Amino acid sequence: MPGINDILILLPEVYLTIAACVLLLLDAYLKPSQKGAVHWLSILVVLVGAYLVVSGQQAGSSTAAFSGMFIRDGVSTVLKLFSLVLMAVIFVYARPYLKERAIPFGEFYTLSIFAVVGIMFLVAAGSLVTVYLGLELLTLSSYALVALNRDSQLSSEAAIKYFVLGALSSGMLLYGMSMVYGATHSLDLHTIHAAIVGTEWKTLLLFGLVFMIVGIGFKLGAAPFHMWIPDVYQGAPTAVTIFIGSAQKLAAFGMAYRLLSTGMGDIAGGTTGLAPQWQLMLAVLAVLSLAIGNFVAIVQTNLKRLLAYSTISHMGYLLVGLVNAGPEGYSASMFYAVSYAITSAAAFGMIIVMSRAGFECEEIDDLKGLNQRSPWFAFMMLLVMFSLAGVPPLFGFYGKLLVLKAAIDAGMLWLALVGAVAAIIGLYYYLRVVKVMYFDAPTEGTEVRATSDVASRWMLSINALALLVLGFTWSPLLAWCQRAFAG
Repeated sequence: MPGINDILILLPEVYLTIAACVLLLLDAYLKPSQKGAVHWLSILVVLVGAYLVVSGQQAGSSTAAFSGMFIRDGVSTVLKLFSLVLMAVIFVYARPYLKERAIPFGEFYTLSIFAVVGIMFLVAAGSLVTVYLGLELLTLSSYALVALNRDSQLSSEAAIKYFVLGALSSGMLLYGMSMVYGATHSLDLHTIHAAIVGTEWKTLLLFGLVFMIVGIGFKLGAAPFHMWIPDVYQGAPTAVTIFIGSAQKLAAFGMAYRLLSTGMGDIAGGTTGLAPQWQLMLAVLAVLSLAIGNFVAIVQTNLKRLLAYSTISHMGYLLVGLVNAGPEGYSASMFYAVSYAITSAAAFGMIIVMSRAGFECEEIDDLKGLNQRSPWFAFMMLLVMFSLAGVPPLFGFYGKLLVLKAAIDAGMLWLALVGAVAAIIGLYYYLRVVKVMYFDAPTEGTEVRATSDVASRWMLSINALALLVLGFTWSPLLAWCQRAFAG
């Protein structure tokens, strides 16, 4: 029977689930003129959820709930907190976008909160069952969010592609989990780890590991499991793309850590279990992601597709850190996931702020002459592009530096060199966006201007300037990530 400690550990998730249901009912009874209240209530809901996560971590020593199916530790706290804060930021960006296109408020906010509950289940999973439960809650909500703009054929097409490929990857992940269960006779990740050392079913375990890495690769958007990313990023409403491109990456990192380190590797960072095998697999995925993401991004003319292929390359860097298979590598990858999520939110926030009804600022050429019309927002976009490129002293530079150092410490100098070369290649297409804003004349008949929504303009400014500020004050965040994996 569950005790009070079990309920307290899961209090943020229980609260958010109940709050999402209340918001859905409230939206059904509000008049059209009152729908704006759902927006502010949704922001309040996720911020209260963030407070519960922090206060729960400080409350006591209980770290597991429901017989170890859910884990409360430093890793889950960091990932949950940033997911909820990013969701509040996304809600601020999304309001003018949804309003101008008559996209239903209630459905967007409710599905988004259910999706973030899925993220919280996923990053706190202590069992294969809860990994799959969190993943499906996240992905099913995401499918619906992508298709939320019912008047757009592009959104419907993207949702179908996402659904079909997502179902395929979920099936492969589940198949891999079934093999691992057959070899270890357990669904608990810690028990699986303990059983791996003495099991006679090594071949079965390796097959299960391969299928599980396919599922992880799809969730991260790593090559060659990246096929869904460009179409979904372009086809989904930008208010949804910003969620898929930022908060979901934290979930993917959490899933990779729980399955590979807690379940199939040495929790203390050694090489017992199957760590040597999945290190090599992740290294191959990292190289493919860095190569495909950067080279294909060079030829893109659509800004959302450019950011999609950029995401693929960035997930390659995240995998470079995971290859270390130790606390240093995990903390570097977590730091990278957080820095990328914040930067990606600013990049897609820029597209939202510059868009309006009848004009989606999605083409790179749409930004021509932006410096002449909105010099402040051109500077904000410059900060975002330079952070994605890893230009010092911006936030993104330190993320790349840490994961490359982790690869070197793991004895994979060649992988770090591949990452460094990829960063130089990536610099080209990021600088192309800056060049268009500052040196090209505006396109005839296209007026590039920022939205009149004050909240989203302020949020973009804060989001982009944070990349500069964190570039000088990144060490406390890194120390927090390192403490999450200490011991």
